[in-house]
Amino acid sequence: MAYNLLKGKKGIIFGALDEKSIAWKTAQKCYAEGAEIVLTNAPVALRMGAINQLAAECGNAPVIGADVTSLDDLKNLIEKSMEHFGGKIDFILHSVGMGLNVRKGKHYTEMNYEWNQKTFDISSMSLHKVLRTAWELDALSEHASVIALTYIAAQRVFPDYNEMADAKALLESVTRMFGYYYGEKNKVRVNTISQSPTPTTAGSGVKGFDSFINYAEKMSPLGNAPAEACADYIAVMFSDLTKYVTMQNLFHDGGFSFTGVTPKVLEAMGGE
Repeated sequence: MAYNLLKGKKGIIFGALDEKSIAWKTAQKCYAEGAEIVLTNAPVALRMGAINQLAAECGNAPVIGADVTSLDDLKNLIEKSMEHFGGKIDFILHSVGMGLNVRKGKHYTEMNYEWNQKTFDISSMSLHKVLRTAWELDALSEHASVIALTYIAAQRVFPDYNEMADAKALLESVTRMFGYYYGEKNKVRVNTISQSPTPTTAGSGVKGFDSFINYAEKMSPLGNAPAEACADYIAVMFSDLTKYVTMQNLFHDGGFSFTGVTPKVLEAMGGE
């Protein structure tokens, strides 16, 4: 069911790779709610994914490749998006992340620091670069909304999440800091959504992911939040219904983040 929450709004969706991805579901949801969108991803991801199929579903949305670590690429993306929209941008989804040490099997205590810097650049500081570029181009409309996707490992230890825990903590800090300045500038909202573990192509690369997603399901009173439900939440955060929510880390995890233990977990551990 659609509610026209985003009728007349225009935005950029970063990170749609395939049908499993939250960015993919969010693009579909935003379009269904009346928005016009531009899709973007790294050039290598555009070759790997099926983003042109998504673009066709979303009113033949433009697909503009951009390396999120490149200020030149981001400038080109935002300028071309404003040309396409004929004006300013109302929302941005930052669904971007890559842990090089995770991918290459380096333990947290033995990480390669050059890879780690690239992880931070791609997964965290890319949000700063997106916001800085939009700031310098005066690209975001008043009360625009920016959402970045994060995970509770930024606050709590999940050993196999490795360096991405640090990357998400930095991402959340950028959200708060830039959120302050952009709120002062022209009421732009910047928030993170901390999503349940979700069986996306990226998430499934974490060691022990299947076991952990089962654990999270047993720990969450409402169960794990699926990608479609996250897309719904993001659409609400892009809408005018949340004009005074900014600099927040918003948990969307079925209650996992505030649950200590549950009978289902105890039972699985052999308790009575």
